[in-house]
Amino acid sequence: MNIFTLSIITIVAIALVVYMLIKKMDIKITLLGVGLGLMYLALLMGQKIAFKGFTSTGSATLDPISIIPMQFVSTLSEAGLIILILGGYTAYMNKIGANDVTVNVLTKPLGKVKSPYMLVPVVFLLGNLLSLVIPSASNLAIILLATLYPVLRKAGMTTLTAAGVIATTATIIPTPLGGDNIAVVAELVKSPQFANLTVVDYVFRYHAIVSIPSLLVMAAAHYFWQKRMDKKDIASGLVDTISQTGEIKEVKGGSLYKIVYAILPILPIFILLIAYALDIAGIAAIGVDVGLASFLSFIIAIICELIRTKKAKVVLQDTEEFFNGMGRAISVVALLVSASIFVTGLKSIGLISGLQAIMKSTETVGFVLPLILVVFTAIIVILSGSGTALFYAMVPLMLPLAQAAAINPIAVTIPMGLAGNLLRACSPVAAAVLIIAGTTKQSPLNIVKRTLVPSIIALVFMFVLSMIIYL
Repeated sequence: MNIFTLSIITIVAIALVVYMLIKKMDIKITLLGVGLGLMYLALLMGQKIAFKGFTSTGSATLDPISIIPMQFVSTLSEAGLIILILGGYTAYMNKIGANDVTVNVLTKPLGKVKSPYMLVPVVFLLGNLLSLVIPSASNLAIILLATLYPVLRKAGMTTLTAAGVIATTATIIPTPLGGDNIAVVAELVKSPQFANLTVVDYVFRYHAIVSIPSLLVMAAAHYFWQKRMDKKDIASGLVDTISQTGEIKEVKGGSLYKIVYAILPILPIFILLIAYALDIAGIAAIGVDVGLASFLSFIIAIICELIRTKKAKVVLQDTEEFFNGMGRAISVVALLVSASIFVTGLKSIGLISGLQAIMKSTETVGFVLPLILVVFTAIIVILSGSGTALFYAMVPLMLPLAQAAAINPIAVTIPMGLAGNLLRACSPVAAAVLIIAGTTKQSPLNIVKRTLVPSIIALVFMFVLSMIIYL
Protein backbone atom coordinates (compact mmCIF):
# COMPACT_ATOMS: atom_id res chain seq x y z
CA MET A 1 0.00 0.00 0.00
CA ASN A 2 1.54 3.33 -1.02
CA ILE A 3 2.16 6.04 1.56
CA PHE A 4 -0.54 8.37 0.19
CA THR A 5 -3.32 5.76 0.44
CA LEU A 6 -2.05 4.69 3.85
CA SER A 7 -2.10 8.29 5.09
CA ILE A 8 -5.68 8.86 3.87
CA ILE A 9 -6.95 5.69 5.56
CA THR A 10 -5.14 6.53 8.80
CA ILE A 11 -6.45 10.11 8.86
CA VAL A 12 -10.02 8.94 8.28
CA ALA A 13 -9.73 6.30 11.03
CA ILE A 14 -8.25 8.71 13.57
CA ALA A 15 -10.73 11.45 12.61
CA LEU A 16 -13.61 9.04 13.25
CA VAL A 17 -12.24 8.16 16.69
CA VAL A 18 -11.67 11.83 17.55
CA TYR A 19 -15.20 12.70 16.38
CA MET A 20 -16.68 10.02 18.64
CA LEU A 21 -14.59 11.29 21.54
CA ILE A 22 -15.83 14.84 21.04
CA LYS A 23 -19.43 13.62 20.78
CA LYS A 24 -19.03 11.75 24.10
CA MET A 25 -19.89 8.43 22.47
CA ASP A 26 -18.56 5.21 23.94
CA ILE A 27 -14.89 5.18 23.05
CA LYS A 28 -14.45 1.44 23.67
CA ILE A 29 -16.83 0.26 20.97
CA THR A 30 -15.56 3.01 18.65
CA LEU A 31 -11.94 1.86 18.91
CA LEU A 32 -13.04 -1.76 18.61
CA GLY A 33 -15.19 -1.14 15.52
CA VAL A 34 -12.62 1.01 13.71
CA GLY A 35 -9.88 -1.47 14.55
CA LEU A 36 -11.88 -4.37 13.12
CA GLY A 37 -12.68 -2.30 10.01
CA LEU A 38 -8.98 -1.63 9.47
CA MET A 39 -8.14 -5.32 9.81
CA TYR A 40 -10.78 -6.30 7.24
CA LEU A 41 -9.41 -3.62 4.93
CA ALA A 42 -5.90 -4.98 5.38
CA LEU A 43 -7.10 -8.47 4.42
CA LEU A 44 -8.78 -7.07 1.30
CA MET A 45 -5.45 -5.45 0.39
CA GLY A 46 -3.75 -8.83 0.69
CA GLN A 47 -1.95 -8.07 3.94
CA LYS A 48 -1.78 -10.13 7.12
CA ILE A 49 -3.21 -9.26 10.53
CA ALA A 50 -0.35 -7.83 12.58
CA PHE A 51 -0.93 -9.65 15.87
CA LYS A 52 1.87 -11.52 17.61
CA GLY A 53 1.37 -15.29 17.51
CA PHE A 54 -1.78 -15.03 15.38
CA THR A 55 -2.98 -18.21 13.67
CA SER A 56 -5.76 -18.00 11.14
CA THR A 57 -9.10 -19.63 11.90
CA GLY A 58 -9.31 -20.66 8.26
CA SER A 59 -11.92 -18.01 7.55
CA ALA A 60 -11.01 -14.44 6.58
CA THR A 61 -14.39 -13.32 7.92
CA LEU A 62 -13.66 -14.66 11.40
CA ASP A 63 -9.95 -13.83 11.63
CA PRO A 64 -10.27 -10.17 12.73
CA ILE A 65 -12.98 -11.05 15.28
CA SER A 66 -10.81 -13.84 16.69
CA ILE A 67 -8.28 -11.19 17.70
CA ILE A 68 -10.72 -9.82 20.32
CA PRO A 69 -10.66 -12.81 22.74
CA MET A 70 -6.93 -13.23 22.11
CA GLN A 71 -6.37 -9.59 23.08
CA PHE A 72 -8.48 -10.02 26.22
CA VAL A 73 -6.31 -12.97 27.27
CA SER A 74 -3.15 -10.97 26.60
CA THR A 75 -4.38 -7.86 28.46
CA LEU A 76 -5.77 -9.75 31.46
CA SER A 77 -2.49 -11.59 31.89
CA GLU A 78 -0.60 -8.29 32.03
CA ALA A 79 -2.00 -4.89 33.02
CA GLY A 80 -5.67 -5.89 33.07
CA LEU A 81 -5.59 -8.11 36.14
CA ILE A 82 -3.80 -5.46 38.21
CA ILE A 83 -6.41 -2.87 37.22
CA LEU A 84 -9.21 -5.23 38.30
CA ILE A 85 -7.55 -5.82 41.68
CA LEU A 86 -7.11 -2.09 42.26
CA GLY A 87 -10.75 -1.51 41.33
CA GLY A 88 -11.77 -4.06 43.93
CA TYR A 89 -9.58 -2.58 46.65
CA THR A 90 -10.87 0.95 46.00
CA ALA A 91 -14.46 -0.29 46.18
CA TYR A 92 -13.79 -2.05 49.50
CA MET A 93 -12.22 1.09 50.95
CA ASN A 94 -15.42 2.97 50.08
CA LYS A 95 -17.53 0.22 51.64
CA ILE A 96 -15.79 0.33 55.03
CA GLY A 97 -15.61 4.14 55.04
CA ALA A 98 -11.82 4.34 54.95
CA ASN A 99 -11.79 6.84 52.08
CA ASP A 100 -14.02 9.20 54.10
CA VAL A 101 -11.60 9.03 57.02
CA THR A 102 -8.64 9.82 54.76
CA VAL A 103 -10.40 12.83 53.26
CA ASN A 104 -11.40 14.10 56.72
CA VAL A 105 -7.96 13.69 58.27
CA LEU A 106 -6.22 15.48 55.40
CA THR A 107 -8.72 18.30 54.93
CA LYS A 108 -9.78 19.24 58.46
CA PRO A 109 -6.59 21.24 59.31
CA LEU A 110 -7.35 23.56 56.38
CA GLY A 111 -10.28 25.01 58.29
CA LYS A 112 -7.82 26.78 60.59
CA VAL A 113 -6.01 28.62 57.76
CA LYS A 114 -7.55 32.05 57.26
CA SER A 115 -5.51 33.46 54.35
CA PRO A 116 -7.32 32.48 51.14
CA TYR A 117 -4.30 32.80 48.86
CA MET A 118 -2.08 30.76 51.16
CA LEU A 119 -4.72 28.06 50.82
CA VAL A 120 -4.52 28.00 47.01
CA PRO A 121 -1.27 25.98 46.58
CA VAL A 122 -1.99 23.94 49.72
CA VAL A 123 -5.44 22.86 48.51
CA PHE A 124 -4.10 22.13 45.03
CA LEU A 125 -1.35 19.84 46.37
CA LEU A 126 -3.68 18.27 48.91
CA GLY A 127 -6.25 17.54 46.21
CA ASN A 128 -3.58 15.82 44.13
CA LEU A 129 -2.63 13.76 47.17
CA LEU A 130 -6.27 12.78 47.62
CA SER A 131 -6.37 11.62 43.99
CA LEU A 132 -4.31 8.63 45.19
CA VAL A 133 -7.40 7.54 47.09
CA ILE A 134 -10.04 8.88 44.67
CA PRO A 135 -8.56 8.51 41.14
CA SER A 136 -11.68 9.73 39.31
CA ALA A 137 -11.41 13.49 38.62
CA SER A 138 -15.20 13.94 38.70
CA ASN A 139 -15.66 11.94 41.93
CA LEU A 140 -12.83 13.86 43.58
CA ALA A 141 -14.43 17.15 42.52
CA ILE A 142 -17.76 16.08 44.05
CA ILE A 143 -16.10 15.19 47.37
CA LEU A 144 -14.07 18.39 47.54
CA LEU A 145 -17.11 20.48 46.71
CA ALA A 146 -18.97 18.86 49.60
CA THR A 147 -16.13 19.06 52.12
CA LEU A 148 -13.57 21.71 51.23
CA TYR A 149 -15.50 24.22 49.17
CA PRO A 150 -17.57 25.61 52.09
CA VAL A 151 -14.40 25.98 54.17
CA LEU A 152 -12.57 27.78 51.36
CA ARG A 153 -15.45 30.20 50.92
CA LYS A 154 -15.63 30.82 54.65
CA ALA A 155 -11.89 31.60 54.62
CA GLY A 156 -12.57 34.36 52.06
CA MET A 157 -11.59 32.58 48.84
CA THR A 158 -13.58 33.74 45.81
CA THR A 159 -15.88 31.29 44.09
CA LEU A 160 -13.88 31.15 40.85
CA THR A 161 -10.56 30.71 42.65
CA ALA A 162 -11.95 27.81 44.65
CA ALA A 163 -13.52 26.35 41.52
CA GLY A 164 -10.31 26.67 39.52
CA VAL A 165 -8.21 24.99 42.19
CA ILE A 166 -10.66 22.13 42.77
CA ALA A 167 -10.94 21.54 39.01
CA THR A 168 -7.20 20.86 38.74
CA THR A 169 -6.77 18.60 41.76
CA ALA A 170 -6.64 15.30 39.83
CA THR A 171 -3.55 15.72 37.67
CA ILE A 172 -0.20 13.94 37.70
CA ILE A 173 0.51 12.63 41.19
CA PRO A 174 3.05 9.76 40.81
CA THR A 175 1.44 6.50 41.87
CA PRO A 176 2.14 2.83 41.05
CA LEU A 177 -1.61 2.27 41.44
CA GLY A 178 -2.45 4.35 38.35
CA GLY A 179 -3.95 2.39 35.47
CA ASP A 180 -2.11 4.56 32.94
CA ASN A 181 1.27 3.77 34.50
CA ILE A 182 0.44 0.06 34.64
CA ALA A 183 -0.51 0.11 30.95
CA VAL A 184 2.72 1.90 29.98
CA VAL A 185 4.93 -0.56 31.85
CA ALA A 186 3.09 -3.49 30.26
CA GLU A 187 4.28 -2.14 26.88
CA LEU A 188 7.78 -1.05 27.94
CA VAL A 189 8.71 -4.51 29.27
CA LYS A 190 8.38 -5.81 25.71
CA SER A 191 11.64 -3.97 24.96
CA PRO A 192 14.94 -5.59 26.04
CA GLN A 193 15.96 -2.20 27.47
CA PHE A 194 13.12 -2.33 30.01
CA ALA A 195 12.59 -6.09 30.29
CA ASN A 196 12.78 -6.07 34.10
CA LEU A 197 10.97 -2.78 34.68
CA THR A 198 8.28 -2.77 37.38
CA VAL A 199 5.52 -0.22 37.86
CA VAL A 200 7.22 0.95 41.07
CA ASP A 201 10.50 1.49 39.21
CA TYR A 202 8.76 3.39 36.43
CA VAL A 203 6.85 5.66 38.81
CA PHE A 204 9.63 6.50 41.25
CA ARG A 205 12.66 6.40 38.92
CA TYR A 206 11.13 8.16 35.92
CA HIS A 207 7.62 9.57 36.48
CA ALA A 208 8.18 11.25 39.88
CA ILE A 209 11.33 13.03 38.76
CA VAL A 210 9.21 15.01 36.31
CA SER A 211 5.75 15.01 37.87
CA ILE A 212 6.65 16.23 41.38
CA PRO A 213 8.56 19.35 40.22
CA SER A 214 5.77 20.01 37.71
CA LEU A 215 3.16 19.85 40.48
CA LEU A 216 5.14 22.33 42.57
CA VAL A 217 5.46 24.69 39.61
CA MET A 218 1.72 24.41 38.96
CA ALA A 219 0.95 25.12 42.63
CA ALA A 220 3.02 28.31 42.48
CA ALA A 221 1.43 29.30 39.17
CA HIS A 222 -2.01 28.83 40.73
CA TYR A 223 -1.13 31.20 43.56
CA PHE A 224 -0.08 34.07 41.31
CA TRP A 225 -2.70 33.46 38.60
CA GLN A 226 -5.70 33.26 40.95
CA LYS A 227 -4.52 36.36 42.78
CA ARG A 228 -4.15 38.25 39.49
CA MET A 229 -7.54 37.10 38.19
CA ASP A 230 -9.29 38.11 41.41
CA LYS A 231 -7.81 41.60 41.21
CA LYS A 232 -8.88 41.83 37.57
CA ASP A 233 -12.44 40.78 38.43
CA ILE A 234 -12.64 43.29 41.26
CA ALA A 235 -11.34 46.06 39.00
CA SER A 236 -13.98 45.10 36.43
CA GLY A 237 -16.69 45.48 39.04
CA LEU A 238 -17.52 41.78 39.21
CA VAL A 239 -18.95 40.89 42.61
CA ASP A 240 -18.64 37.42 44.10
CA THR A 241 -22.27 37.05 45.12
CA ILE A 242 -22.31 33.39 46.15
CA SER A 243 -21.74 33.06 49.87
CA GLN A 244 -21.13 29.73 51.52
CA THR A 245 -20.43 28.84 55.10
CA GLY A 246 -19.77 25.49 56.63
CA GLU A 247 -17.35 23.12 58.24
CA ILE A 248 -15.69 19.93 57.12
CA LYS A 249 -17.85 16.96 58.10
CA GLU A 250 -16.64 15.26 61.25
CA VAL A 251 -15.83 11.55 61.14
CA LYS A 252 -16.77 9.79 64.35
CA GLY A 253 -14.22 7.57 66.05
CA GLY A 254 -11.13 7.56 68.22
CA SER A 255 -7.64 8.64 67.24
CA LEU A 256 -6.41 5.08 66.59
CA TYR A 257 -9.37 4.41 64.28
CA LYS A 258 -8.75 7.62 62.34
CA ILE A 259 -5.02 6.95 61.96
CA VAL A 260 -5.40 3.32 60.85
CA TYR A 261 -8.34 3.90 58.51
CA ALA A 262 -6.74 7.02 57.02
CA ILE A 263 -3.75 4.87 56.06
CA LEU A 264 -5.67 1.87 54.67
CA PRO A 265 -6.60 3.42 51.27
CA ILE A 266 -2.95 4.19 50.52
CA LEU A 267 -1.50 1.14 52.32
CA PRO A 268 -0.57 -0.61 49.02
CA ILE A 269 1.64 2.39 48.19
CA PHE A 270 3.33 2.23 51.60
CA ILE A 271 3.99 -1.51 51.16
CA LEU A 272 5.47 -0.95 47.70
CA LEU A 273 7.64 1.92 48.97
CA ILE A 274 8.93 -0.14 51.91
CA ALA A 275 9.82 -3.07 49.63
CA TYR A 276 11.46 -0.68 47.17
CA ALA A 277 13.48 1.03 49.94
CA LEU A 278 14.65 -2.32 51.35
CA ASP A 279 15.78 -3.39 47.88
CA ILE A 280 17.60 -0.11 47.16
CA ALA A 281 19.32 -0.20 50.57
CA GLY A 282 20.47 -3.79 49.96
CA ILE A 283 18.69 -5.04 53.09
CA ALA A 284 16.29 -7.45 51.41
CA ALA A 285 15.11 -8.13 47.87
CA ILE A 286 11.41 -8.84 48.37
CA GLY A 287 9.43 -9.25 45.18
CA VAL A 288 6.31 -7.20 45.87
CA ASP A 289 4.23 -6.05 42.91
CA VAL A 290 1.05 -3.97 42.84
CA GLY A 291 -1.22 -7.01 42.90
CA LEU A 292 0.48 -8.57 45.92
CA ALA A 293 0.55 -5.25 47.79
CA SER A 294 -3.16 -4.73 47.12
CA PHE A 295 -4.19 -8.22 48.28
CA LEU A 296 -2.00 -7.92 51.38
CA SER A 297 -3.64 -4.58 52.16
CA PHE A 298 -7.08 -6.15 51.58
CA ILE A 299 -6.31 -8.87 54.15
CA ILE A 300 -5.06 -6.27 56.65
CA ALA A 301 -8.22 -4.20 56.08
CA ILE A 302 -10.42 -7.26 56.78
CA ILE A 303 -8.53 -7.90 60.03
CA CYS A 304 -8.98 -4.25 61.03
CA GLU A 305 -12.72 -4.51 60.34
CA LEU A 306 -12.99 -7.71 62.40
CA ILE A 307 -11.26 -6.02 65.33
CA ARG A 308 -13.33 -2.83 65.01
CA THR A 309 -16.80 -4.31 64.53
CA LYS A 310 -16.42 -7.75 66.17
CA LYS A 311 -19.05 -8.95 63.67
CA ALA A 312 -17.42 -11.62 61.54
CA LYS A 313 -20.52 -12.37 59.45
CA VAL A 314 -21.05 -8.72 58.48
CA VAL A 315 -17.35 -8.16 57.75
CA LEU A 316 -17.15 -11.20 55.50
CA GLN A 317 -20.32 -10.14 53.69
CA ASP A 318 -18.82 -6.70 53.08
CA THR A 319 -15.80 -8.28 51.36
CA GLU A 320 -18.14 -9.06 48.46
CA GLU A 321 -17.73 -5.38 47.52
CA PHE A 322 -14.09 -6.08 46.61
CA PHE A 323 -15.17 -8.49 43.90
CA ASN A 324 -18.02 -6.23 42.80
CA GLY A 325 -15.43 -3.47 42.42
CA MET A 326 -13.31 -5.76 40.27
CA GLY A 327 -16.32 -6.24 38.03
CA ARG A 328 -16.87 -2.51 37.67
CA ALA A 329 -13.20 -2.03 36.75
CA ILE A 330 -13.59 -4.30 33.72
CA SER A 331 -14.59 -1.23 31.70
CA VAL A 332 -11.02 0.06 32.02
CA VAL A 333 -9.67 -3.30 30.87
CA ALA A 334 -12.12 -3.25 27.96
CA LEU A 335 -10.78 0.18 27.00
CA LEU A 336 -7.24 -1.22 26.92
CA VAL A 337 -8.41 -4.15 24.78
CA SER A 338 -10.30 -1.88 22.38
CA ALA A 339 -7.28 0.43 22.09
CA SER A 340 -5.06 -2.56 21.30
CA ILE A 341 -7.53 -3.78 18.63
CA PHE A 342 -7.45 -0.29 17.07
CA VAL A 343 -3.64 -0.29 17.04
CA THR A 344 -3.61 -3.83 15.59
CA GLY A 345 -5.74 -2.49 12.75
CA LEU A 346 -3.31 0.38 12.17
CA LYS A 347 -0.40 -2.06 12.20
CA SER A 348 -2.20 -4.40 9.80
CA ILE A 349 -2.64 -1.74 7.12
CA GLY A 350 1.08 -0.95 7.47
CA LEU A 351 1.01 2.31 9.46
CA ILE A 352 3.71 1.41 11.98
CA SER A 353 6.11 0.00 9.41
CA GLY A 354 5.47 3.07 7.20
CA LEU A 355 6.16 5.50 10.04
CA GLN A 356 9.25 3.57 11.04
CA ALA A 357 10.57 3.72 7.48
CA ILE A 358 9.96 7.49 7.29
CA MET A 359 11.65 8.16 10.63
CA LYS A 360 14.67 6.03 9.74
CA SER A 361 15.08 7.69 6.34
CA THR A 362 14.85 11.30 7.56
CA GLU A 363 16.94 13.31 9.97
CA THR A 364 14.65 14.63 12.70
CA VAL A 365 15.41 16.38 15.97
CA GLY A 366 14.76 14.06 18.89
CA PHE A 367 12.10 16.14 20.60
CA VAL A 368 9.88 16.38 17.48
CA LEU A 369 8.02 13.08 18.06
CA PRO A 370 7.19 13.78 21.75
CA LEU A 371 6.19 17.34 20.84
CA ILE A 372 3.82 16.20 18.09
CA LEU A 373 2.20 13.66 20.42
CA VAL A 374 1.81 16.20 23.23
CA VAL A 375 0.26 18.80 20.90
CA PHE A 376 -2.08 16.17 19.46
CA THR A 377 -3.03 15.11 22.99
CA ALA A 378 -3.64 18.73 24.02
CA ILE A 379 -6.03 19.36 21.12
CA ILE A 380 -8.07 16.20 21.67
CA VAL A 381 -8.22 16.55 25.45
CA ILE A 382 -9.43 20.16 25.29
CA LEU A 383 -12.03 19.28 22.64
CA SER A 384 -13.26 16.08 24.26
CA GLY A 385 -12.66 16.62 27.98
CA SER A 386 -11.13 13.16 28.33
CA GLY A 387 -7.59 12.98 29.66
CA THR A 388 -7.05 9.23 29.34
CA ALA A 389 -9.04 7.78 26.43
CA LEU A 390 -6.59 8.97 23.79
CA PHE A 391 -3.63 8.04 25.97
CA TYR A 392 -4.77 4.42 26.32
CA ALA A 393 -5.34 4.27 22.59
CA MET A 394 -1.78 5.46 21.94
CA VAL A 395 0.03 3.33 24.55
CA PRO A 396 0.72 0.39 22.17
CA LEU A 397 2.20 2.83 19.63
CA MET A 398 4.63 4.57 21.98
CA LEU A 399 7.38 1.94 22.03
CA PRO A 400 7.56 1.25 18.26
CA LEU A 401 7.43 4.97 17.44
CA ALA A 402 10.17 5.80 19.93
CA GLN A 403 12.32 2.96 18.59
CA ALA A 404 11.81 4.15 15.02
CA ALA A 405 12.78 7.69 16.04
CA ALA A 406 15.82 6.27 17.90
CA ILE A 407 14.90 7.99 21.19
CA ASN A 408 14.34 6.76 24.73
CA PRO A 409 10.71 5.51 25.01
CA ILE A 410 10.48 7.27 28.39
CA ALA A 411 10.84 10.57 26.51
CA VAL A 412 7.52 9.68 24.83
CA THR A 413 5.56 7.95 27.60
CA ILE A 414 6.15 10.57 30.31
CA PRO A 415 5.21 13.73 28.34
CA MET A 416 2.17 12.18 26.67
CA GLY A 417 0.94 10.52 29.85
CA LEU A 418 1.24 13.70 31.89
CA ALA A 419 -0.09 16.04 29.17
CA GLY A 420 -3.60 14.59 29.14
CA ASN A 421 -4.00 14.75 32.91
CA LEU A 422 -2.58 18.26 33.12
CA LEU A 423 -4.89 19.65 30.46
CA ARG A 424 -8.14 17.87 31.32
CA ALA A 425 -9.33 20.79 33.48
CA CYS A 426 -8.78 23.15 30.52
CA SER A 427 -11.72 21.65 28.66
CA PRO A 428 -15.12 23.29 29.23
CA VAL A 429 -16.75 19.93 28.51
CA ALA A 430 -14.70 17.91 31.03
CA ALA A 431 -16.94 16.11 33.55
CA ALA A 432 -15.20 17.64 36.58
CA VAL A 433 -15.44 21.17 35.16
CA LEU A 434 -19.14 20.74 34.41
CA ILE A 435 -19.83 19.37 37.91
CA ILE A 436 -18.00 22.30 39.52
CA ALA A 437 -19.75 24.80 37.25
CA GLY A 438 -23.14 23.41 38.20
CA THR A 439 -22.39 23.49 41.93
CA THR A 440 -20.83 26.96 42.01
CA LYS A 441 -23.27 28.47 39.49
CA GLN A 442 -20.37 29.65 37.34
CA SER A 443 -19.80 29.36 33.60
CA PRO A 444 -17.52 26.45 32.54
CA LEU A 445 -15.59 28.95 30.39
CA ASN A 446 -14.94 31.19 33.42
CA ILE A 447 -13.64 28.18 35.33
CA VAL A 448 -11.38 27.26 32.39
CA LYS A 449 -9.95 30.78 32.48
CA ARG A 450 -8.77 29.97 36.00
CA THR A 451 -7.26 26.60 35.07
CA LEU A 452 -5.72 27.30 31.65
CA VAL A 453 -2.62 29.33 32.56
CA PRO A 454 -1.43 27.18 35.53
CA SER A 455 -1.99 24.04 33.44
CA ILE A 456 -0.09 25.36 30.41
CA ILE A 457 2.80 26.56 32.58
CA ALA A 458 3.02 23.11 34.15
CA LEU A 459 2.76 21.46 30.71
CA VAL A 460 5.63 23.50 29.24
CA PHE A 461 7.78 22.93 32.33
CA MET A 462 6.99 19.21 32.28
CA PHE A 463 7.87 18.84 28.60
CA VAL A 464 11.15 20.75 28.83
CA LEU A 465 12.20 18.85 31.96
CA SER A 466 11.31 15.51 30.33
CA MET A 467 13.40 16.35 27.26
CA ILE A 468 16.37 17.46 29.39
CA ILE A 469 16.34 14.31 31.49
CA TYR A 470 15.27 11.54 29.12
CA LEU A 471 15.97 12.57 25.52
